[in-house]
Amino acid sequence: MSDLGVAVVIEDDADVRNLLHAVFLQAGFVVHSASSGREGVGVVRDNQPNVVTLDIGLPDIDGFEVLRRIRQFSTAYVVMLTGRTDEPDLLTALHGGADDYITKPFRPLELRARISALMRRPRQDTFGGEPAASADRPAAFEAPGTLRHNSLALNAASRTAALDGAPVELTRSEFDLLLELMRGAGAVRSRSELVRVVRGDYYSEDAYISEADERAVEVHIGNLRRKLRDNAEEPRWLQTVRGVGYRLAPERAERTAGPS
Repeated sequence: MSDLGVAVVIEDDADVRNLLHAVFLQAGFVVHSASSGREGVGVVRDNQPNVVTLDIGLPDIDGFEVLRRIRQFSTAYVVMLTGRTDEPDLLTALHGGADDYITKPFRPLELRARISALMRRPRQDTFGGEPAASADRPAAFEAPGTLRHNSLALNAASRTAALDGAPVELTRSEFDLLLELMRGAGAVRSRSELVRVVRGDYYSEDAYISEADERAVEVHIGNLRRKLRDNAEEPRWLQTVRGVGYRLAPERAERTAGPS
């Protein structure tokens, strides 16, 4: 087997499917393909791939339902392929556990670079995987080098997070964005800068960043706020800087129990 592992292509268009198959094969993957959603779920289950490309517009069940079924048993990186960039589609894909998306038509080199960037970063999701750290002794509060802000703790080495002493499960993109903001210690990070955080090495300083890329960052930030139970109007952690990007909210004096 290849050092890179296994890829599964779920795509009903034969030309696109053959192109994707060739891209993965040239990159060094063992490749399996499927032309429908139900078939794709079975191929993923049978072959336990490292990465999956998944078309949204499949002939039997749509890609969102395929993603939901795959996430019940697989931690594979999933890249959604779509000809649409509407925010509802991005929201559905990212809420459902997709790691990335790419719009059609796409350049093979771009897809290959996106996949390489994903696979260089550890998985953070726990779909049937290892359990999160104990709420009584969360790893993020104990490990050396932990970053802390308003009762939120993050450790880059163990890729663990804890909020008010309880573990928080974050996706790879959510973790990387939060880590970047916490390392910035209150400095503003523009949406384009955060796109590069999510996309990895593929996006150089002079690379074009689309509106869809920036909307995806907004979706990830929205998911982070939901998981951190943050209020955008009175943020404790993530503050929007209108027209620019995001920063950490100011530090607050944490309440501690005192003598009665």
